Amino acid sequence: MTEDDRRVPAAVVFDALGLDYEKAFASSEAHRASVEWLLGQLEPGSRVLDVGSGTGRPTAQTLAEAGYDVLGVDVSPVMVEVASHQVPQARFQLADIRELPLADGSFDAVCVYFSLLQMTRAEQSAVVARLARALRPGGLAVLATVPLDVEAVDAVFMGQPVRVTSFAGADFTRLATEAGLTVLAEEHALFAPAHPDAIPEPHLFLYCRHDGEHDGEHAGE
Repeated sequence: MTEDDRRVPAAVVFDALGLDYEKAFASSEAHRASVEWLLGQLEPGSRVLDVGSGTGRPTAQTLAEAGYDVLGVDVSPVMVEVASHQVPQARFQLADIRELPLADGSFDAVCVYFSLLQMTRAEQSAVVARLARALRPGGLAVLATVPLDVEAVDAVFMGQPVRVTSFAGADFTRLATEAGLTVLAEEHALFAPAHPDAIPEPHLFLYCRHDGEHDGEHAGE
């Protein structure tokens, strides 16, 4: 078994992509619009968790420059190193969100941009539910995915082999709702990454709010 075989598959892919990923997705207007939505809703100083933070741009950089307390989490050592260099105003942690302890109600907002796609459906559901619990009542979430009804499909993403699992759009919205989030709006877009090996892909952005209350102590620790 090679070292890559023992690592989280997403880490291998995004270590290889590095800054190419940022360049390929930099022109996504739907992505930037969702970050702007958060800027219009949250007070400066709000705590924001960026799941799958990548190179730190544009999400963590935009939020940190607006005065938010941003924690980025990624499984790729290369991405964490790049983000820490590019966005010194934010904090970045090398961790798997499936295993990272999260205290209930500890964040004002959570961003998840396409970072669930190499998890199983059960893992995606569990992660979104954990993230919902990590939001304070009234906290906000932006969830973005590629809305396709596929499970464990081998594909090539920007020249890298990947195994993708996702949900059809309505099923992903249902996943968010069942996790305890109120879906305020949905935005669908077709985006062509700026990379010679990329193809146009459908994107779904969910704008969500956590309206529930948390019971008991911070069970996520």
